[in-house]
Amino acid sequence: MKPDWLKIKIPAGKEYLAVKDIVRKNKLHTICTSGLCPNMNECWGRGTATLMILGDICTRACKFCAVKTGRPQSVDHDEPKRVARSVQLMKLKHVVLTSVDRDDLEDFGSGIWAETVTQIKKKSPGTTIETLIPDFMGQKQFLDQVIAAGPEVISHNLETVKRLTPQVRSRAVYHRSLEVVRYLSGSGVRSKSGIMVGIGEREDEVIETMQDLRDAGCQIMTIGQYLQPTKKHLEVKEYVSPEQFKKYEEAGLKMGFKFVESGPLVRSSYHAEKHVG
Repeated sequence: MKPDWLKIKIPAGKEYLAVKDIVRKNKLHTICTSGLCPNMNECWGRGTATLMILGDICTRACKFCAVKTGRPQSVDHDEPKRVARSVQLMKLKHVVLTSVDRDDLEDFGSGIWAETVTQIKKKSPGTTIETLIPDFMGQKQFLDQVIAAGPEVISHNLETVKRLTPQVRSRAVYHRSLEVVRYLSGSGVRSKSGIMVGIGEREDEVIETMQDLRDAGCQIMTIGQYLQPTKKHLEVKEYVSPEQFKKYEEAGLKMGFKFVESGPLVRSSYHAEKHVG
C-alpha cells in the first residue's frame, strides 16, 4: 500500500481544464498523460506543460515506462508548427518538450526536435523551453542540432544508478548517457538530468550517481519515487521516505548543483520553470 505522502489530488480547476481541452482538440501527446504523471494538475494549473513529440509509440521498451512501445508511425513534418500553435493557445509560460525514442530514424528525430523549438520561439517568444531529449545514441551532430535551436534548458535522464541500468533501461548505456550530459554541459547550455529511486538502489549508489552527474557539469537534478505503471512493469522495491529525499537534496546542493528537486512526487519536469533562471 502506498504511504500517505504519495496520495495526490484529483485533477481539477479552470486552468487544468483549459489545457486539457487544447491538448485534445489539437491531437497533442503529453508525457503528463502518457506517463501517468502525478503532478499534472499542479503543473497545468501553473501554465507549464510537458508535450511529447514524434508520436506516442517508442522504439525502446524500458521496464519503468508507461509509454507504448512498438513500431512508430511515420514522422509528421507539420508537428512542429502544430505544437507551436498549441503552446501559443495555451499561453504557456514554460514548456517542456520530450519525445519517445525514435531509433528507427536516421537522425533519431533530432531534426523535428530542432524545428519544434524554432517554431515555438517564433510563435511564443516569451515562452521558455526545456528539451528532455533521448540519447540520440550519443551522436554529437544530432545533439548539436538541438543545442543550436536555443532551448533554455536541455535535459537527459540517467533514470537510475549504474548497476541497475541494464535491468531498467532498454538499449541505454549509463556511461553514454553520462557523456551526453557532459557534452551538453560543455556546450554552455544549462544541463539537467534525473533519476528514480525505490527500485532496489542503495543510498551510496544514488550519491555516486549524483557525483557522476556533477562531475559531468550537470547543473540541475531531479530525484523522484518510482511508481509502477502496470503489473507488467518493474515492481516497487521501496517507498523512499520524505526525509531520505531531503537528505539527497542537501547532498546535491553541497556538491554544487544549482537546483535539486528531490521528493516522492518529483518528476523530470517538476517545477521546471524555476530552472531557467
